[in-house]
Amino acid sequence: MQHHFTAVASVPVDPANARVHEEGWQSWSPSGAYALGDRPYRPTDDNWATVCYRPGVTVPEGTFQGEGLLALDPGDGSPARLWAAVDPTGEVPSIRLTVTDRIAEVTADGAVKEWTGVNIQAALGSWAEGLGVEPPRPAPTVWCSWYEYFTNVTEDDIHENLRAMDTLDLPIDVVQIDDGYQKALGDWLTLSGRFRSREGIADAIRARGRRAGIWTAPFLVDPASDLATEHPDWLVRDPAGGFTHAGRNWGHDLRVLDTTHPEAAAYLTEVFGTLRSEGYDYFKVDFLYAGALDGVRHKDVDALTAYREGIELIRGAIGPDAYLLGCGAPILPSIGLFDAMRVSPDTAPHRRPEADDFSQPGQDPAEFTGAGRQWQHGRLWVNDPDCLMARPAVETRERWAAHVEATGGLMASSDRLLSLDEWGVTTTRRLLSGAER
Repeated sequence: MQHHFTAVASVPVDPANARVHEEGWQSWSPSGAYALGDRPYRPTDDNWATVCYRPGVTVPEGTFQGEGLLALDPGDGSPARLWAAVDPTGEVPSIRLTVTDRIAEVTADGAVKEWTGVNIQAALGSWAEGLGVEPPRPAPTVWCSWYEYFTNVTEDDIHENLRAMDTLDLPIDVVQIDDGYQKALGDWLTLSGRFRSREGIADAIRARGRRAGIWTAPFLVDPASDLATEHPDWLVRDPAGGFTHAGRNWGHDLRVLDTTHPEAAAYLTEVFGTLRSEGYDYFKVDFLYAGALDGVRHKDVDALTAYREGIELIRGAIGPDAYLLGCGAPILPSIGLFDAMRVSPDTAPHRRPEADDFSQPGQDPAEFTGAGRQWQHGRLWVNDPDCLMARPAVETRERWAAHVEATGGLMASSDRLLSLDEWGVTTTRRLLSGAER
């Protein structure tokens, strides 16, 4: 797709001190401020370009680009300047900046407005406040199964950690079951062999005075799932008649649920209504970028409209009181839809990702983008910096804990709690106790 960029502004800069903030497309897209001589983080292969960046968008060499937001601190003492989408939930233009002979040239492929601030984060924060989003309610504290058990989590693992929370006196509000309880992506109500009863676990969690939480990737469909086999008409198509490709993950080329199809919409409503009726009232919805991918849908609407309608279906099914955390979500199109939002790539037990792609799991990329998006916290939603991992096996666990604590955002523990040493227990308890509740 060809995009026509038109001139927006010319700004004198001090090349030694100027900084440019790129806002990435979705949760996992690198976002933050760069010096003019830096090379911004870009996808290292086509798959990650789809899964973690804005699909179909390539950025020329020597160019900074923000998706719907780009900010510049000229470095000469003059105010920071911000260019932002006029209609951030409906149209998200790409905004580019290049520097020639101490002049920054800003261009965009859609309508933008300009804001200023004393620095980049202030300009971003001022823009966010101008949107008039309702202040988010305080986040619960959470224990999540993912970073210890990954997709191998069992029902017994949940029960063990539930008991350990009492033993260790940890102030955890929500026990969130992550990926691995379900048979396949798309078959959300069919259990994997490692789980006996979703409702039974929810009952056990609530019997101990805590809330039950659960993970889904509602717009992703595994081609090997029963849903894909039985209802191919529920999937988003590409213009050639094949299926829209949502990237490769879990060893499969993934497809996209078409939530504009009435039967697919009814199924999505049934999934979330069932989970809510079983006692779950905290929902982590992940890999949401898939719902905003271009394709041929049942209803003739643009991808961002389809995405927002899909999230609104979910909210309608879980009700206004349930807590909704987005992840892997297109940032600007999600404004006004979520209680909390992951604002960075996944963390990991290690610092740096393989291939140095800062969209991939690692503490360094999670810190870079998490700090770059601190302006969103309390203005658009509660920021989720990703989970605390405090067990001895985690590399530089002290530094990662300090980052999570400094964000003041969603506090979630993701260790096998009985594997924590004294430092791990004390740190986990302190961070959870200090969270706004």
